[in-house]
Amino acid sequence: MSTFHLSRCALTAILGGAGVLHFLVPKPFDQIVPSWVPGSPRLATYASGAAELSVAAGLNHPATRKNAGRVAAALFVAVFPANVEMARQWVLQSRAKAAISLLRLPLQIPLVTSALRLAR
Repeated sequence: MSTFHLSRCALTAILGGAGVLHFLVPKPFDQIVPSWVPGSPRLATYASGAAELSVAAGLNHPATRKNAGRVAAALFVAVFPANVEMARQWVLQSRAKAAISLLRLPLQIPLVTSALRLAR
């Protein structure tokens, strides 16, 4: 199995899984929508979940893979403020949550670079 195939499968699983969770258990996602995002937090949660599901599907078809890779990279950048908000909230709750949320922030970099590789 090639690195390209593994990256595509991994990003599809991450985006697809997160997208489904946005609809099944939206409350945790609502809570990390930054206050400056227009509209209701639930709307932002559902919109980002729909975007993640759409991009996951797009990564799996050769005709849409390049564009989906670009959109995935943009989506990973777009949701970064929510990750920062989660870290801001979790740092105050416990050491474990602080560690998880702070270590998660730099993980956006390989997600973005993997998505851009799929866009080539």
